Order: sequence, then structure tokens, then C-alpha cells
Amino acid sequence: MTGRRRASRSGVLALCLLFGSLVACGGQPAPDSARTAVQRLLDRQSAAVLRHDGAAYARTGARTAYENLSAVPFASWSYRLTSLRRTGATATADAQLGYRVRGYDTSPVTVGRTLTLRLTADGQWYVDSDRPAKKAGRQLWDLGKVSVVQGAHSLVMGVGQSAEALREYRSLADHAVPAVSAVWGTDWTRHVVVLVPGSLEGMAGLLGAPAASYRGIAAVTTGEAGGSGDAPADRIIVNPEAYAMLGPTGKQVVLTHETTHVATRARTTSATPLWLSEGYADWIGYRGTGRTPVQAAPELQRAVEDGDPPTALPADKDFGFDSEAGELARAYEGGWLACRMIEDHWGTARLGRFYRAVGAHKKRAGAVEDAMKDVLGTTLDDFTAQWRDYLKDQLA
Repeated sequence: MTGRRRASRSGVLALCLLFGSLVACGGQPAPDSARTAVQRLLDRQSAAVLRHDGAAYARTGARTAYENLSAVPFASWSYRLTSLRRTGATATADAQLGYRVRGYDTSPVTVGRTLTLRLTADGQWYVDSDRPAKKAGRQLWDLGKVSVVQGAHSLVMGVGQSAEALREYRSLADHAVPAVSAVWGTDWTRHVVVLVPGSLEGMAGLLGAPAASYRGIAAVTTGEAGGSGDAPADRIIVNPEAYAMLGPTGKQVVLTHETTHVATRARTTSATPLWLSEGYADWIGYRGTGRTPVQAAPELQRAVEDGDPPTALPADKDFGFDSEAGELARAYEGGWLACRMIEDHWGTARLGRFYRAVGAHKKRAGAVEDAMKDVLGTTLDDFTAQWRDYLKDQLA
């Protein structure tokens, strides 16, 4: 059981695509001359980031901030000043930071930032602090010095992680990408960005949510469900505490599951039920592991043995943050077994066609029913009855 892993279904988890809220601070709006001077300062700082010029950065702001992000391979980095409030020799600025990671982001990730500035003795503005705007999540470099490991199909960035640990994540991600492409196809970026903070609290900070929401969850994927191919790359964000509790197979299943969400994001829309999107990600994740239904679906097996199997496919609410652990596990297991049944009865290719057909529907109502009729040649009622029999057969 890998937990609730697709952050893309929740607006709060679509971290990399959020525009930060502006902070209301004291002070008066600054005159245009001050705004122009601060924007020029931020432009110089951005140029220093892209040139990897620590000395030039230190002339614009605190050197520690540069050291934290200096290893990240940025293709672009720029600020757009949106407001400036000055009080004498100090000021507070709201800005939108846009950046791209080289080789991975096709368009800028845009996040809200709040900066505090002061005038130096020679009358130049200087950035004392640069932090997330109110309600915006942190960036990885806000947590500490970022280390980077490049893979054949992945970029792994971590804070508070050893080089050996990051190389392990790289190996898992590099295995996951071709495994997903072999089944889903190659109509996606075929690379992933993996973020590994030092703790559960760090993970929650990146997602802009309470740590309690992700305790026991090994990883999530941020991104915009149904986004275009021009959207920035999704980020797979790892909870190092929960991830460390998994065995080698479990760790690979998690990374492959999350990579599947990256691959299928453009075809996953509001019409796609969670039993299908999560079940399909688990189906690819478990392929080749040798895990049997009894091993991979213990909660459903207990329900079948107790004579209380589910009567309907899992509803979206069953995957919610407030679901009980057993209910959540049964939802994932039920979605996985539904996709496994489609593979067994209709074949791998038609499972992929079914997924795409559901996502192509303009609205949720009728999406699954139409795709079942057009691709599988069955009805939802008949499919559900067949799924119930399949559970009993596989888990008895």
C-alpha cells in the first residue's frame, strides 16, 4: 500500500503551477523610481543565478540563499515585481518568480514570493530575505542546500540526503520511465523530476499543506490533471520517512506508480474517476514484480473472506484524505484489480485505449459508460458484476 500518491487531483497539491498570494504588509506604496531600482536589482540577481556567479549574487542578496540553489540546473530564472511597500530604508516586495529546470520544464514554473529589502550605506537596495508568499508552498531550496543527481531519464534533487541515497532514487526513477513507456507508449516527456526533502515536514512544506496529511504516504506527484504538453514537468515529491519503511520492491512500485501519473497526466481529466487513474498507476507499478492479488490486496482479501466484498467500484471519496486506512487501501486495491481484470479479459492495448477514451470525454457523466461500450463492448453494470466475481476468484 503506497498511500494517496497523486497530488494532481487536489488544487493544493498542484504546487508547481500555483501563483502565490500577495502578502499585505505595512508601509506605503513606493514611488516608481524605487520600483524600477528594485526590479533592476532582481534582474541582476537573476542573471547571477543563471551564470552561477556567487560573487555577483552576494552583491544583491544573502549568499546563503544562492548556496542553497546553486546546484540546480536552471534554464531560466526571473522575477516580476508586482508590488513594493517602502518604510524609510526598508521595503517589502511581492513578486512572481518564474523558473525552468533545464531539460525538464517546457514552460516556467511560476510561484509567489515575498522579499524584504533594505538600503545599503551607498544607497543600493539589497535583498535580506526571499520567502514563499502567503499560502504558497516552499521551493526545495527554501529547505536547505540542494544536491542534484542526473540520470538517464530523471533528475533527482534532495536536501539533507546523502549522495548514495539520491543515486538510489535515480536508479529507481530511471527504471520506472522505460517501464511506463513500454505499456503506456511514448507520447509523453519520458523523464521525471524527483524531489527528496529531508523530512515529512519538508515534504509538507513543498506541498503547502499540514504534515499530518501525508504521514505514512510514500510519495505524491504534483501537476495539473489534463494539462497540455506545454505545461511544466510534474514533480514527484518523496516522503523520506515513509519511503524508508518500504522494501526494494515497494520502493520501485511507488516510483513507477508516480511516473505513470506523469506519463498519463495530459490524458487524465475531470472525467477520469480515481479508481481508474490510481488503479492504472498501480497496475503498471506492480507489473513484473510477481506480486499476486492476495499479496497486493490484503484488505480486499479480508473483506472477501469475511463475506463482505464491495458491491461497487471505488468512489472518488474513498480516496480522500479523511478516509480510514482500511477504506483507502481497499479503494486502491479495487482500482488496481479492475485494471488487472481489463488486462486479463480484454488485453493490455485495450486497457490503454479505455483509459484514453474516458479522459477524452467532455464531462464525468457518461465517460466510463461510453468508453466501456465503445472500447470494451460492455456496460457498467455488467463490468461491475464481472469485477465482483473477479475479486472473489482472485482473492478467495
